[in-house]
Amino acid sequence: MELAGTPQDPGPDLSELLGHVARGDQEAFARVYECVAGPVLGLVRSILRDPAQSEEVAQEVLVEVWRCAARYQQDRGSAMSWVMTLAHRRAVDRVRSAQASSDREQRAALLDRTPAYDEVTEQVEARLEREQVRRCMRGLTEVQHQSMTLAYYRGLTYREVAELLSLPLGTVKTRLRDGLIRLRDCLGVNA
Repeated sequence: MELAGTPQDPGPDLSELLGHVARGDQEAFARVYECVAGPVLGLVRSILRDPAQSEEVAQEVLVEVWRCAARYQQDRGSAMSWVMTLAHRRAVDRVRSAQASSDREQRAALLDRTPAYDEVTEQVEARLEREQVRRCMRGLTEVQHQSMTLAYYRGLTYREVAELLSLPLGTVKTRLRDGLIRLRDCLGVNA
């Protein structure tokens, strides 16, 4: 089929050309490209304002016309309206994508400037907790204090504590349990 028109025979219209493009006709696509490239770029540029991005989006629209020409339905509007709708949607999508990216970068920048925690407050709270534990440890009996220190500060096992203090294992376990109960009550921890 010859697509080149003459002044007497203008050739197929854009709708017919899209039908040929849908069947993979590259010559028909070249004609469609000639008809729509200028208006597509103009519309996209009016939305994006950035010439480089406008050219990129216009190219994406024309590739989409090539790939999706079969989706054009003549009874739903003119071929030029269909192409311009594709262009408008793609340009708006680019604007939204750029805005979302900018918003993410701003949130990330705010998170970078926000300290994860207040170091001074953390240090003061830790110091107060250590002092409260020391005060409560002073309230234990000497044997409880020795057992707790060996087991929890030096990391000895109950058996090692029993051997070091020359006490039966059961006695050490009882003293540790009683010491933990007294610490819990002193620190105000709920069981």
